Amino acid sequence: MSLMDMENAGSPLWRLSKKFDFAAERIIPDPLVFCMIFTVIIFGAGVLATGNAPLAMAQYWYDGIWSQAAFAFQMAFMVVCCAVTARSAQVSRGLDRLARAVQRPATAVLMLMVFGYLASFVNWAFALIVTPVLAMALSQRIRGLHFPMLIAAGYSTMILGQCLSPTGTIFALLAGDHPLAEKIGVMPQTMTTYNPANIVIWVLLAGLTTLIAMRTRPSEAEIVEFRRDHAPAPEAEPEPDEFAGSIADRLNGSRLLMWAIGTLGAVMIAFTVARNGLFSSLSLSFVIFVFLIANFFLYNTPARFIAAYRDNLKLATDVMIQFPFYGGIAGMMAKSGLATAIVGFFTSISTADTLPFFTYLSSSLVNLFIPSQGGQWIVQGGITVDAALQTGADLPLIVNAFVYGDQATNLLQPLYVIPALAVVGMRLRDVWGYMAFLWCIWFAVTSVLLLAIPAFL
Repeated sequence: MSLMDMENAGSPLWRLSKKFDFAAERIIPDPLVFCMIFTVIIFGAGVLATGNAPLAMAQYWYDGIWSQAAFAFQMAFMVVCCAVTARSAQVSRGLDRLARAVQRPATAVLMLMVFGYLASFVNWAFALIVTPVLAMALSQRIRGLHFPMLIAAGYSTMILGQCLSPTGTIFALLAGDHPLAEKIGVMPQTMTTYNPANIVIWVLLAGLTTLIAMRTRPSEAEIVEFRRDHAPAPEAEPEPDEFAGSIADRLNGSRLLMWAIGTLGAVMIAFTVARNGLFSSLSLSFVIFVFLIANFFLYNTPARFIAAYRDNLKLATDVMIQFPFYGGIAGMMAKSGLATAIVGFFTSISTADTLPFFTYLSSSLVNLFIPSQGGQWIVQGGITVDAALQTGADLPLIVNAFVYGDQATNLLQPLYVIPALAVVGMRLRDVWGYMAFLWCIWFAVTSVLLLAIPAFL
């Protein structure tokens, strides 16, 4: 292939990543079909492999669906609140000014990746929504950016950022009074999040992922840009007499009511942070509340506020439908004994040096069916800790291996990318090929490091 032909075909990394498009275009269905197939597979496996009666598996599935009702609402409400914030005129102007700081595509990708990592350190939900919004702003200002790749790369920063974030579920859990404290004691984050092995793994993966994102360049003919005329329109400024007239109209246009509720919420945000500290305050509910209160100031009349929420409610459709189904899958995995059997198999063939690698494998596999780090730890944590104590493995490294496995397969498991796709109006098949490409690289690099580190650290 001549140099001109290579340039016309895109960079070598782009040509490699395109090999995954076949699966994305021909095999990967709508995300709802994805979780329905998982449901059938786990139901059948529970009956055939563990000896559970079909009616028992059906009961596990039913119970699991309703166990996720609150979480499904939280995630759906988060998507809507964050989208309303992101699509406000004020935030649109702010992100546009940030996007003006860069001029070249490679620099724009670097900005997006760094922003995504920093946002994920604060909170995964915040990073999940704000990163694709920045990608949208960058794509509207800088030509030559392949928008689907930007969304996938930005999503990867949210995933990987959780492996070094003080707000990570398991890191925060083990640093307090947790169910396994009698066996392993309290593990401060200096032992888990910020031990030398984890820092080495994270820096290598983050640097490599950023470099890949910057160097994966499609040919000019293959670039899919996010055009300005396809961007969600920011909220229009109200007309001076928009809310003049009857008492009802004036109440609908009352800024005083919005400021009163907004101020009340802002006081509670400040009080919560002052009492608990910033990182301890960053629960999912707190992050949602911050966006909700911000919207009282961004949309400063009740009429504009509720209109913005009505316009964005459709973005929560996939989340509301699919999260309960994944709850049903998790219920079948946990109660049928399938998850325990999978983890038990990997731990039974492990030694002290190989247990981190096999923990990574088992965590990756179980996460496909239980895409909740906390829920997965309930199923897998006790068995994993027992194996570490019995083999004499490095327990902090085992915890890190569990977290990397849990996070990595979120590149394959579509559940958490759905809110990001909803905000920018994309389909799973548009980004899944590049996500799978990144997962293969992560899997190879992380596996090698987890096998090598016990011999050196």
